[in-house]
Amino acid sequence: MRRIGVHVSIAGKIWESLERARALGCNAMQIFSRNPRAWQASEFDSSDVENFKRLKKEYDIAPVVVHIPYIINLATPAEGLYQKSIIAYTEDLGRADALGAEYFVTHLGSHVGSGEDGGIKRFGAALNQIIGKARPKTTVLLENTAGSGSCIGYKFEHIKRIIDSIDHPEKVGVCLDTAHTFESGYDIRTKGGLESTLKKFDKLVGLALIKVVHFNDSLSLLGSRVDRHQHIGKGNIGLAAMKRIINHPGLKGAAFIMETPKESDKDDKRNLATVRKLIK
Repeated sequence: MRRIGVHVSIAGKIWESLERARALGCNAMQIFSRNPRAWQASEFDSSDVENFKRLKKEYDIAPVVVHIPYIINLATPAEGLYQKSIIAYTEDLGRADALGAEYFVTHLGSHVGSGEDGGIKRFGAALNQIIGKARPKTTVLLENTAGSGSCIGYKFEHIKRIIDSIDHPEKVGVCLDTAHTFESGYDIRTKGGLESTLKKFDKLVGLALIKVVHFNDSLSLLGSRVDRHQHIGKGNIGLAAMKRIINHPGLKGAAFIMETPKESDKDDKRNLATVRKLIK
């Protein structure tokens, strides 16, 4: 069974996100575990957590993917922000564990002018510290980026270097974002381009480590390094390419989660319907 879902709101009670995912016909989903633009997070109510776990099982929604808040930056050279980010990251990873989430997706942060090498080393050191303290059951997934500004992670080599530096690599996997891949310069529009891209990733990192695919078309151009998602088949990657991606045998074990533009649930329903038609 293919696992397909969207990013779902956590408005109200945390378990209501599962109700929303089910209403959309999802069997996988992604959420934030709190306000992604605030440092402070209220503790979960134990009954809400139990309801979440019960509904997750009852509705057979798996994996549940928790996304890191936007404000965290483990690649920053600023010591104050670095330490604050480590604390918040550790807390959020604990929240993902409490919910029984399978995966915790993390962007790789920004080196803010200190250089890619420095940012990569800072991120790896922070993640080692966090995993060592949290001892999570949830697997941390490193997400490739479009490469805007001073963000790291737009090259597969960055991901390889981070994974190679992790003391417990079994706790780490990858979330491959199709829009970011395209925007960072990997041309996945053609059959040959997709094969070449995945072959390179497999050689450097390993396709088996891709546990989640953020399945997004791109409003931006190839190699633009501008992160702008588009509805499935309506962007510069295109419907034919998206069909090849979701049916690629090297990605058959991954869950496909959409982060496409959303003004209402109708947008999610439309994109989900399109994706279901693409699956062979």
